[in-house]
Amino acid sequence: MTGQAHVVTKDAGRTVDLGVARMRVLADDAVTRTFSLTEFAGEADGPWTVPHLHHGFEESFFVLEGEFTFTVGGEPVVAGAGTYVLVPKDTAHTITAARGGGRFLTLMVPGGLEKMFVELGELPANAVTDPVARKKVSARYDSIPV
Repeated sequence: MTGQAHVVTKDAGRTVDLGVARMRVLADDAVTRTFSLTEFAGEADGPWTVPHLHHGFEESFFVLEGEFTFTVGGEPVVAGAGTYVLVPKDTAHTITAARGGGRFLTLMVPGGLEKMFVELGELPANAVTDPVARKKVSARYDSIPV
């Protein structure tokens, strides 16, 4: 049994402007049926998300450029290029970019959360960091602000 490769080149993939960053979908659950892989990139420093958790899936982050503080379960993890961070289910977390922003990959298992970011991208700029705007959308995607 053989399959086809799913290839997304450097300037391809659906990109969503979230204000503080851009999300590029590399693979979604429609392609993989098991996970989603996205790239987040931006120049803004400060919070890139509100404190939140997920009951039904885990998120993994791999920093490609810049420096981020991932606060996971109340513990800050300073992560530079080459650092991998796993956020277990039911664990509150936030992401804060250092000066100059940066870029990281996010692996979501199972997939589907990228759809929330697509929806947030249709709202006014920076809705991803607005607890009120985010709460309305997030609840549908198992992303619970805390």
